[in-house]
Amino acid sequence: MQSELEEAMELALDEARAAVGHGDVPVGAVVLREGRVIASRHNERELTGDPTAHAEILALRDAAAEVGHWRLDDCTMVVTLEPCPMCAGAMVNGRLGRLVFGATDPKAGAAGSCFDLVDSPLLNHRVQTAGGVLAGDCGALLVEFFAARRR
Repeated sequence: MQSELEEAMELALDEARAAVGHGDVPVGAVVLREGRVIASRHNERELTGDPTAHAEILALRDAAAEVGHWRLDDCTMVVTLEPCPMCAGAMVNGRLGRLVFGATDPKAGAAGSCFDLVDSPLLNHRVQTAGGVLAGDCGALLVEFFAARRR
């Protein structure tokens, strides 16, 4: 039986797969509030030409619109890949309550791998963080995507 977080990660993986359709790196994110999905997005940088159109940024924007304010302290983001510094910073600035990610990002991860912006004592907010949820599935999707691009 899957946990609520695994079910949410499956939704994030579905979002990530949708990104492949327009040539974007397959990263998907969902935002939960009181156990209910209030936002669900995937990377759209290639689709929109917007360098900030990461799944996490788009999902944060949609979640804030749904909640009616920018403080997301009662929300959990579930994302397939450990956030980059831009996305981690947005989570801190949006006062996100919790971050759950799948695969780690040893090249640019900002939730513990390369940096730990979400839990920095130097910043004005710390995001509760857990990694490794369906990490194998999340990582495999990225490996497949980049292998196909190299062919």
